[in-house]
Amino acid sequence: MQILLHKKFQKRYAKLPQKIENPLDPTLNNHSVDPAYPDSRSINIAGNYRAIFQEKGDGVIFINIGTHPQLYGK
Repeated sequence: MQILLHKKFQKRYAKLPQKIENPLDPTLNNHSVDPAYPDSRSINIAGNYRAIFQEKGDGVIFINIGTHPQLYGK
């Protein structure tokens, strides 16, 4: 699946208040996933789905997504 961002989305996203972009919001359960994914973190997406990402400068790179068993083989 390819994810594209519409120009309108990008403009509105750039204007969002900082509190909306809080990566430490408790509902995300943002946490380290070392050693399974070195230098990476995980957030809850929905239900049992997680997204694995790495922080790069002022952005992030999403490197994997799936259910907990898909990501960790358990």
